[in-house]
Amino acid sequence: MKILITGSNGMLGNDLVEVLKDNHELILTTSKTLDITDKNHVIEFIGENKPDIVINSAAYTNVDGCEENQETAYSINGDGVRNLAMGCSKIDCPLVHISTDYVFNGENTRPWVEDDEIGPISVYGKSKLKGEEAILEILDKFFIIRTAWLYGINGGNFPKTMLELAKNHSEITVVYDEIGTPTYTPDLAKAISQLIDTDYYGIYHITNSGSCSWCEFARYIFEIADKDVNVIPVTASEFARPAPRPHYSVLENKKWIDNGFEPLRNYKDAIKEYIELIK
Repeated sequence: MKILITGSNGMLGNDLVEVLKDNHELILTTSKTLDITDKNHVIEFIGENKPDIVINSAAYTNVDGCEENQETAYSINGDGVRNLAMGCSKIDCPLVHISTDYVFNGENTRPWVEDDEIGPISVYGKSKLKGEEAILEILDKFFIIRTAWLYGINGGNFPKTMLELAKNHSEITVVYDEIGTPTYTPDLAKAISQLIDTDYYGIYHITNSGSCSWCEFARYIFEIADKDVNVIPVTASEFARPAPRPHYSVLENKKWIDNGFEPLRNYKDAIKEYIELIK
């Protein structure tokens, strides 16, 4: 297949390239070569290159930054996705879009399934929902993939931050009342590569298996990395940040499993591999 990837230099984008490059022809773009907020350029670019499928891994993912730069958030995460959907519509090509657990309000007591009621509480979540809505409005052939708590070799992420802090701190405070599933971007990229070989279109939740709080995750990272750090649990309200976060955002990978795919490995196995790689 000829696959156009936006945000190819990002954390997930890099892993998508690694997973897909041997079996597919890739058209790689970054914000410098394809500004997804430029509607005319996006439609023209997709029309000229005629990809078999477009994977959108471009996004404004700084959750607190979105709160402070709302126009940028909606422009990239909402309008940018609409532009890609319009471009795909013109050449009848499917769109893969990476969305987020933040489209939910976080008030559930069980893992969220794909058709649960949405209700984002932050600008980041609201802007990402705008992107989802644009796809649903414009396209019949799409994969919307909601995922959560991403980390990988490329770019900044929670495990990398924790290990950096451990170099100079014997105590670190970490939030304990936000629960989710850390998801390793190489595992997500492999799942996407499987999904695009099908026509099982729709909305999917795809994360690693298992769940934990940020506090539990930090403790496990230090255990695996053999770092002697005391992790002090604090509430999200004590750890003041501009954007509210959902308290419970574990995603049940229901549609993924219903369509015959294997569950992704447990987050504990994935983080072990990551820490081995970055040692």
